[in-house]
Amino acid sequence: MSADTALALEQASLVIDGRTILDRVDLRFVAGSLTALVGPNGAGKSSLLSLAAGDRSPAHGRVLLGGRPIRDWKVRALARERAVMPQDHAVRFGFPVREVVAMGRLPHPADPAQDEAIVEAALSTADLLALAERDVQTLSGGEAARTAFARVLAQRTPVLLLDEPTAALDLRHQERVLRHARALADGGVCVIAVLHDLNLASAHADRIVVLDHGRVAADGTPREVLVRSVIEPVYRQPVQVIDHPTRHVPLVVTDDPRDPD
Repeated sequence: MSADTALALEQASLVIDGRTILDRVDLRFVAGSLTALVGPNGAGKSSLLSLAAGDRSPAHGRVLLGGRPIRDWKVRALARERAVMPQDHAVRFGFPVREVVAMGRLPHPADPAQDEAIVEAALSTADLLALAERDVQTLSGGEAARTAFARVLAQRTPVLLLDEPTAALDLRHQERVLRHARALADGGVCVIAVLHDLNLASAHADRIVVLDHGRVAADGTPREVLVRSVIEPVYRQPVQVIDHPTRHVPLVVTDDPRDPD
């Protein structure tokens, strides 16, 4: 394994209730990169992220974090090494937004001045300063998602796992979240994000991994992966791939022509 590999899945399979969800997936993720995991519903994207996070154990193969089997990490040390933004952002207790974000500092030794500065920066990045004292249970879905994102930012880990971080967000905040994820990757963090929007993946990711029925269908740069020969059989949807007029990355649009009368 190369020195810059932050996380690796080696022939990792996930089996739930006798059903194979992931089938011998072999992937390596390096520091300083943003990888988008894409694919149709049920392809195994979130399941792969749960293996990468150590939340589930592979039935076969192994997951390595920092060169060590993830099962060997102690819980507190693991939380300093990787942060996870789950799909479910619900908080069942009436904490203020600021306190929820501050929970990201719990794995680290207490340093009140530094912790306060980090939490404030995370609130600012997620556009939450005006909501910092709000009860999280009163937030909209998008505001709750931004709070979850701010919490993992406050965790300050070298590996960041984001499960559909833009699903509940408006256009502005989708771009804001992924621009910051891109900046973190440029600063040396290994970022892995499950995304449904191929065009967001194209705009911000270095690498796109396409999953289909629990297997890797394609793996490469956006320009290598976002082509009709890959997208159409995986998504079972006709598309056109054109060049974005300003970003100069692939832009995927659906194409479902009607049969002539």
